Amino acid sequence: MIIDTKRLQRLPPYVFAQINEQKLKLRQQGVDVIDLGMGNPDQPAPPHIIEKLCEVVHDEKAHRYASGGSRGLPALRQAICRHYQGRFGVELDWQREVITTIGSKEGLAHICLALLDPGDLAVVPNPAYPIHIYGVAIAGGNVLSIPLRPEKEFVPEMEMITREVWPRPKLMIFNFPNNPTTATVDVSFFEEVVAFARKRDIIVIHDLAYSDIAFDGYVAPSFMQVPGAKEVGVEFFTMSKSYNMAGWRVGFCVGNPDVIDALAKIKGYMDYGIFTPIQVAAITALDGPQDCVKAAAKLYQKRRDTLVRGLNRIGWPVLKPRASMFVWAPIPGRYREMGSVAFAMQLMKEAEVAVSPGVGFGDMGEGYVRISLVENEQRIQQAVRNIKKCLKL
Repeated sequence: MIIDTKRLQRLPPYVFAQINEQKLKLRQQGVDVIDLGMGNPDQPAPPHIIEKLCEVVHDEKAHRYASGGSRGLPALRQAICRHYQGRFGVELDWQREVITTIGSKEGLAHICLALLDPGDLAVVPNPAYPIHIYGVAIAGGNVLSIPLRPEKEFVPEMEMITREVWPRPKLMIFNFPNNPTTATVDVSFFEEVVAFARKRDIIVIHDLAYSDIAFDGYVAPSFMQVPGAKEVGVEFFTMSKSYNMAGWRVGFCVGNPDVIDALAKIKGYMDYGIFTPIQVAAITALDGPQDCVKAAAKLYQKRRDTLVRGLNRIGWPVLKPRASMFVWAPIPGRYREMGSVAFAMQLMKEAEVAVSPGVGFGDMGEGYVRISLVENEQRIQQAVRNIKKCLKL
């Protein structure tokens, strides 16, 4: 049977599938691949969050469809409002301006379905986290790429979106701290975005997945902190990174009530909401002590320092990121012509280290690989030693 719909034709072969296939093959052969590819936290969720999950899961009533449906438990939406007030000084209406999502990836895909008609244009930086690009494609929209360039510190320039573009872009998607480039911004960038969106009547979607994974005193701002942000857009957050709850699949979206309603309408047909014990545990995470979040950031900072110091020492120059759980590394000069996929495959075969090829995040990612900080410092040091033996630097 051949399934060949137009929707599937809009999706290119998944670059990372080739890397994952090779990784699986090597591991089946007994090779101890050091996996620095996927941004998959290796630490467990904090004990007090796990304990709350276990407690609630024994409640017989908790196994029914969750109250609040796909919008989420009222108590969780209220906790999200408290968190945004305490963390960013932003006031939210839990009934109209908050919705839970099954991780932020699900929400980002469904919000594109809610907001875009076939042929609509969406502005997306390039390189970008894949769902930012392909959520638009799945919805039938077209992507207007804004190149993220190293000389601009991988921050997009608003003036690159000209008024001559037709059809007029319907939405813009941003992500800071950025995956994959690790770029960071301050509030003034978001002020520029709000002013631009108001002037051009464009909806803004901001993905704040890595706000808590920041280093060296840097504090990542929320798009919602800017006056007028709720008039033009929404912001997604996930519990995956800050609280090591990646497999739990819980996140949320906050902001403009009309956009939230549109997302809720789509989700109402797609899901019945998140398992109640997970939502209650998420309340515990947001309302409870935040020492675990600070500890996670310190752990990633130590790993960052170990990796960056090690790669520079062996002759692979990379910059130290101010945030995120990645290092965005330019492919060493003598290997650049081979391309990021071939280079990543060589590292896996010869150094037994898995990384993500930059082209998997868009054509502007070619020439780079993304290295995730998801192994302990000893394993990262071993990865550097393996790479030193493999590459001629």
